[in-house]
Amino acid sequence: MAQKGVQLDRESFSCSICLDLLKDPVTIPCGHSYCMKCITRFWDGENGEILPSCPQCRQTFTPRPVLVKNTMLAVVVEEMKKTGLQAAPADPCYAGAEDVACDVCTGGKLKAFKSCLVCLASYCENHLRPHFDAAPLKKHKLSDPCKNLQENICSRHDKMRELFCRTDQQCICYLCSVDEHRGHDTVSAAAERTERQRELEGSRHKLQQRIQDREKDVKLLQQEVEAISVSADKAVEHSDKIFTELICLMEKRRSEVKQQIRSQQETEVSRVKELEEKLEQEITELKRKDASLEQLSLTEDHIQFVHSYPSVSALREPTDSSSINIRPLRHFEDVTAAVSQLRDQLQDLLRQTGTNVSQKLTEVDVLLSPAEPKTRAEFLKYSCEITLDPNTANKHLSLSKGIRKVTRMSEEQSYSHHPDRFTSCFQVLSRESLTRRCYWEVEWTGTGVGVAVAYKNISRAGNWKESGFGNNNKSWALNCFPNKYSFFYNNMKIPVAGPPSSRVGVYLDHRAGVLSFYSVSETMTLLHRVQTTFTQPLHAGLWLYWYEVTAEFCKLK
Repeated sequence: MAQKGVQLDRESFSCSICLDLLKDPVTIPCGHSYCMKCITRFWDGENGEILPSCPQCRQTFTPRPVLVKNTMLAVVVEEMKKTGLQAAPADPCYAGAEDVACDVCTGGKLKAFKSCLVCLASYCENHLRPHFDAAPLKKHKLSDPCKNLQENICSRHDKMRELFCRTDQQCICYLCSVDEHRGHDTVSAAAERTERQRELEGSRHKLQQRIQDREKDVKLLQQEVEAISVSADKAVEHSDKIFTELICLMEKRRSEVKQQIRSQQETEVSRVKELEEKLEQEITELKRKDASLEQLSLTEDHIQFVHSYPSVSALREPTDSSSINIRPLRHFEDVTAAVSQLRDQLQDLLRQTGTNVSQKLTEVDVLLSPAEPKTRAEFLKYSCEITLDPNTANKHLSLSKGIRKVTRMSEEQSYSHHPDRFTSCFQVLSRESLTRRCYWEVEWTGTGVGVAVAYKNISRAGNWKESGFGNNNKSWALNCFPNKYSFFYNNMKIPVAGPPSSRVGVYLDHRAGVLSFYSVSETMTLLHRVQTTFTQPLHAGLWLYWYEVTAEFCKLK
């Protein structure tokens, strides 16, 4: 508690300009005391062109007061110094280049604590004290430190800019309002602030909503990254399992073929060895018989020769060697050829399936679809070849040889019965199913045609409400007439404005759920755009409304 009292004494005998104990203290007429050098420098320096005033209470003096040393204060301060109670000045917080400086401080300026919107000056904590003590200053409006206070003063009239001219969108003083801004829409700055504050709140609300939307998008993308990773991990695991099974099957088959070859080798070698042994035995016996005959041929006893010859010359039935073929033997070369053929077939199969797998990998496309094309050249990058499915064509529709063009005829065509054929509506679907980004164009002539896309399970029989393009929730159709367009989905009609053209472009991004129709001439004009979710592959469709109408899927370069 004693220490707190000492601190109060120190503050009471400190100069509010240098914030140190008073040196040669002087008291000016308002009652505030300062160091003689501090107040003299203050009056001679920054305030030399106006009436001298008190740095704390802003009271002015005429004429400039004569400064006389306050001996009583000087004695008290000297006593404080002798008793060792002089305060070490508080660690000053000087203003930097980016800070708002106190307008009262001399020498090293301290950081401003507040700015006064009436005085148009900024003060440190010490020099701000009079605004809390002096009754006239208590009514002044204080704000956080502001660098550009002088902008609140009209440079022409030297008055406070308290009004806002909405006509010229600038702050003005009251003299400006009766001078060059006479007759303008003017309000008080406070009223304009209130209006702008409402706009600011609206802007903040939009920004916060956008932030929330973007945070949702980020969360969705994070979930998509997780889903991609999980799906990829499952695909890798499943692929490894399948290829491991294939490798095991190949190893098993390799082992079986090897075992079969070795078994057949053993059988064939055994047969050859058996025949070889018989022949070797026969050769031995024949050699022995030959030796007996040679010995008999040397005997001189005729009776003995004639008597022994029949038994010695008799030979056993020779071993059957007809199975021994002198031609070159192929042995197991045919097996090698068969295995080589299997290898070639597997290579072709792996090459084909590898291409299919690579194609499916390139089709992996998540949320990050590229922006919708803007020019025809960009659309043509996604062009696809569309042909007509004869099995779906109504019997009054005649297809060209290239099955790209269709014409409505008065007589029925000789089509065979097929469950996919449209029976009530004069329609036809494409053979190709559409599941990616693709673009195609239809050239038509006559009185009217429907350019559509539809799911394959759209009804083929029944009335036009059930099977007609655009009259159900399984098809989307742009009806094209010489002078107008209309769009149909689920039997709901939407009028479409756009330049008439005999060529219609269709852009489909199946995964993104985008379907757009364009009028194509020298330029492309968007007629109608659908944003939805497609749950099945789509097929391009054509509906010819009257006889002699033609429509053709164009070949795009």
